Amino acid sequence: MTLFRTRLKYQQRHYIVHLPTGNLNLLLNKDFVNIHDHHWQIEQYHRAIKQVCYIEHFQVRNEQPIRNHIVAEIYSFVHLNKMQAAKMRCNIDKHQRDLYKDVVASFIEILSKGKSCLNPSFQASVNA
Repeated sequence: MTLFRTRLKYQQRHYIVHLPTGNLNLLLNKDFVNIHDHHWQIEQYHRAIKQVCYIEHFQVRNEQPIRNHIVAEIYSFVHLNKMQAAKMRCNIDKHQRDLYKDVVASFIEILSKGKSCLNPSFQASVNA
């Protein structure tokens, strides 16, 4: 095993690397950085697929609808990454926030049609 120490913001991080071949003498710092970068990309994928694409949020219990949901969420993640690569979107989190705002705004607009009695009516304050 080999121990690597890195600094992230204001704290030290320690990583232990074990190669199945047992030949750790060939593992250099640049190799560790490469492995760490690949690991970080996997972490970003899992975070995005869970927090941006909501892969764990589904309201079905049968096997086929669950599979359909998972495939649709992975497809949406791929589409967001294609948009990010084409510079249409610089950040998939920002895209999710913008999309969410549009959906909520349209929902409120549709819901509030014909219900002006629910709108707040303010009266001028009177100084006694």
